[in-house]
Amino acid sequence: MKLTVELIADKEQGGYTARVPDVPAYGEGETEAEAIADLREALVGYIEAFGLTDTLGRISHPVVREVEWDLLEGARG
Repeated sequence: MKLTVELIADKEQGGYTARVPDVPAYGEGETEAEAIADLREALVGYIEAFGLTDTLGRISHPVVREVEWDLLEGARG
């Protein structure tokens, strides 16, 4: 199964937080790989506690599109 994993860099403390949107389980680590491995353990724990059906029911599959925007347009004064 493929999952969308969000990686959030902690610019103040260093390291990363990894999460699967819509599932209340998080992983943390000094590297992206460590955070993802920790997230995997957290997801296994969540599945053990609440069941696979609950977990899969929470996972959404977002539609991702690339768009080209000039974010500064209109902000220049």
